[in-house]
Amino acid sequence: MPLPATPFWFLRHGETDYNAQGLSQGALDISLNAAGRAQAEAAGALLVGKGIIGIVSSPMLRTRETTALVNQHLNLPVTYDEGLREVIFGGMEGKPLTPWFADWMAGTYTPEGAESFADITERVRATLTPLLALPGPLLIVAHGGVFRALRGLLGLTLQGLTPNAQPLFCNPGAQGWTITAETLDGAAHEV
Repeated sequence: MPLPATPFWFLRHGETDYNAQGLSQGALDISLNAAGRAQAEAAGALLVGKGIIGIVSSPMLRTRETTALVNQHLNLPVTYDEGLREVIFGGMEGKPLTPWFADWMAGTYTPEGAESFADITERVRATLTPLLALPGPLLIVAHGGVFRALRGLLGLTLQGLTPNAQPLFCNPGAQGWTITAETLDGAAHEV
């Protein structure tokens, strides 16, 4: 079942110390570091004037902090949705993402106590279907694992790291969904 064809913005939270070290966070509730706070501030400035009508955020600390910093620029209503929480990585939380992460995305390995990639994909579908049925565009503030599942739901490749706090415009079209990144230099490029 495809997602409703409503354009929206996606923003992964700003950088944390775990991101900087290449460690899995999952359900660990970790704060932004100084670079992540600066990234969120910059993202807020980039999103001004984009027609966004509301923000829906994961309730985790790193996304709440990102949302608050972005919303200093946008001044929009914010809703927190448990369905946007990061994937539970179980026994792999706090450990390097390699070599197991690719197998997790492929559905051939699920760490002990973790959500499978199929589980997170279904959770993202169940969360975004009613949100995208609303008028938009909304800004969705969430996590890298959530965005991987979302990319799959949009019929796009799962490969590639989701940048921290880079605004991504997700747009349905006649040839399928496209994702365009907004950058500080004013250039937009498809990802």
